Amino acid sequence: MSPAASRVSDLVDLRVHHPEAVAEAAARRARRPLVTGRGRLMIVAADHPARGSLAVGGRELAMANRFELLERLCLALSRPGVDGVLATADILDDLLLLGALENKVVIGSMNRGGLVGASFELDDRFTGHRPEDLARLGFDAGKLLLRIDHQDPGSLDTMHTTARAIDAMAAHRLPVFVEPFLCRRAAGRVHNDLSAAAVSTAIAIASGLAGTSAYTWLKVPVTEKPDEMARVMESSTLPAVLLGGEVGDEQDAAYEKWRAALRLPTVRGLVVGRSLLYPADGEVAAAVDTAVSLLGPDTTAGEGT
Repeated sequence: MSPAASRVSDLVDLRVHHPEAVAEAAARRARRPLVTGRGRLMIVAADHPARGSLAVGGRELAMANRFELLERLCLALSRPGVDGVLATADILDDLLLLGALENKVVIGSMNRGGLVGASFELDDRFTGHRPEDLARLGFDAGKLLLRIDHQDPGSLDTMHTTARAIDAMAAHRLPVFVEPFLCRRAAGRVHNDLSAAAVSTAIAIASGLAGTSAYTWLKVPVTEKPDEMARVMESSTLPAVLLGGEVGDEQDAAYEKWRAALRLPTVRGLVVGRSLLYPADGEVAAAVDTAVSLLGPDTTAGEGT
């Protein structure tokens, strides 16, 4: 049995014999501020599996192997400059039990009900962390996905529940990262519109939700034409992080897009998942280190670790 498999075996034993260990690990976890110094963030995302999104490149079930995913996450979190992780409860519970979240920013994923390819994909209900769960566990923030299709009346329900979730997070004084998209269905699939006009509109809608924006951050994509990002990011004064998405063999081009966008005043970091955890060349540490370097030489990401 490999060392990684041995660790996971111990984790399963804990879940079987002592489920209270999750709450105990959360209670004693060493915490840090959400941002330090100049306010930059480098977050690794791993909330894809709970939405049924398991593919990476040509590997249809790449993220289905939880042992491998945890090993990659632990490696990424150990790299200098990585501030924390965004994930669903099952993954965060595993990482707590493995001791990988000490002095890290922990962001709980809140709505995972819009399963990939389902007829109800845009009915993105809050099936993950509730605000009270995040507060109880001493986690540092939440994240939610807001997809709006002008042809789908159900998008209004999604907007309404999103607004109330933001209100509830603010009541707990917990930041919430809102990931907004305008989207449309075509050939049975949901497509996000990454044009400058669509991203600007999505940002404007998300910024105006709830009774306060005091604790709201945005999680935004780089537009189809990266040179339009400066104009797009003038749509709101809310702090924002860039989402990575899957970049495949275009890793170097993605890095350059992120580097340029990170120079904008409202852009305060990166939240990247599959492209760092499953890079085309298989070198997780190198991919993570390169992403951290994009934050600039003066970044204080990872302080307190």
